[in-house]
Amino acid sequence: MKASQKAILVTVGLVVVLLVVALVYVLLSENRASAPETEGNDGPQVVRENSHVLDDGGDAAVTVVEFLDFECEACGAFYPLVEDLREKFDGEITYVIRYFPLPGHFNSKNAAIAAEAAAQQGRLEDMYHRLFQTQAQWGEAQESRANLFRGFAVELGLDMAAFDEAVADPATAQRVEFDVDEGERLGVSSTPTFFIDGEQVVLEKWTDLEDGIEAAVNGTQ
Repeated sequence: MKASQKAILVTVGLVVVLLVVALVYVLLSENRASAPETEGNDGPQVVRENSHVLDDGGDAAVTVVEFLDFECEACGAFYPLVEDLREKFDGEITYVIRYFPLPGHFNSKNAAIAAEAAAQQGRLEDMYHRLFQTQAQWGEAQESRANLFRGFAVELGLDMAAFDEAVADPATAQRVEFDVDEGERLGVSSTPTFFIDGEQVVLEKWTDLEDGIEAAVNGTQ
């Protein structure tokens, strides 16, 4: 084989290798770009852009986050206390809720999905209240109460075609699981779990949550 032919073959081989490397790089870049960001470079976050805000106190407000399970009796017991605190600190706190249905509660995920479906119509808070106010009717049931939750949506006057579509959409359940997964990375293992300005609240007595918010609002935390 002539030297010129060898040079041509080597050149062609190098070009092929470079094309393969470039193709692999492009494919990897596309995969990274299309992959959903669930954690980010700085690890799990107590609040995300897609987190549900019930009260927005503005930039200077103290941020209170609750990881909750609508079927959890402790969450139900805290519900009236939380509502009192939201009223007491209105304008001073931003109140955020995140889903954390516990596996031992048969309908907790169904309830969270119903809440998320309502959220897609801007009616999360209405469903949030309805679920907690009726918890005694459906909590601890060992069969699906999804139809009951659908009935709540009817009572609230939601667009039922959109509601049913959202409930059936796997993306809605994935949105619930997004909160659960991040909560676990944050160390959440039970409900309710509260965070005040990013710090988890240790609940030993009923006043701990209020005391923590009071201290944060007054700058004495």
